[in-house]
Amino acid sequence: MKKSISSVNNPIIKNAVKLKQKKYRNLFSQYLVEGYHLIEEAFKLNLLEVVFFTDDFNLDFDNAYQVNPEVMKKLSFLTTPPGIIGICKNQVNQKLSNKVLILDNVQDPGNIGTLLRTAAAFNFDTVIAENSVDFFNEKVIRSSQGAIFKLNLLNLKIKDFILEEDYQFLVTDLSSNTDLKDLKLREKVALILGNEGSGVSEDIFAICKEKIKIKMANMESLNVGVAGGIIMHEIYQRSEE
Repeated sequence: MKKSISSVNNPIIKNAVKLKQKKYRNLFSQYLVEGYHLIEEAFKLNLLEVVFFTDDFNLDFDNAYQVNPEVMKKLSFLTTPPGIIGICKNQVNQKLSNKVLILDNVQDPGNIGTLLRTAAAFNFDTVIAENSVDFFNEKVIRSSQGAIFKLNLLNLKIKDFILEEDYQFLVTDLSSNTDLKDLKLREKVALILGNEGSGVSEDIFAICKEKIKIKMANMESLNVGVAGGIIMHEIYQRSEE
């Protein structure tokens, strides 16, 4: 029998709406995703817990509720809801990968989403953040295009991680004499990217011994998402050789 919910005051809906706030996402270890593509990706990886849909739902998934447009609008972050929204559970994977991306005070959700997508593409399977936009912010999820489901996402003190873990920590520095392509890479590499305006914080920058630059013409710097993509691709290519 098809399950349905028609009231925005239904307890299931009221609890789902709470996930629009970071504090409840952290409390329940759950988050909302919108659109069939993301729902399908979450389903494949066994991360999907509940689905709400307005018209049709074709996956073999029992915990699904048909809702009316009023309920869907209440659940959605978007002005025009997509017609399907899911609740996902956080990926539990504490194993550190050999390639790690570290985000220090990155504030633009689009940049975070782009970096997550790039990290997944180039085997930077662990992403660590401090003072950055929430990984499960709705704009981050949309721009990550499903990469959010495939990564080990951790919120840690970056300085402690640097002091405790045996990685080759890399930061960009416009005054560095070490071109990215000339860098001798170790098996375990961690790339640290900083705030869009001010870069990596001074205390973290100070304890990173290896500082690199991206060779370029006509410009002094790049958007953090673009710079991160170039560096991760270069490291991926060289590790595959």
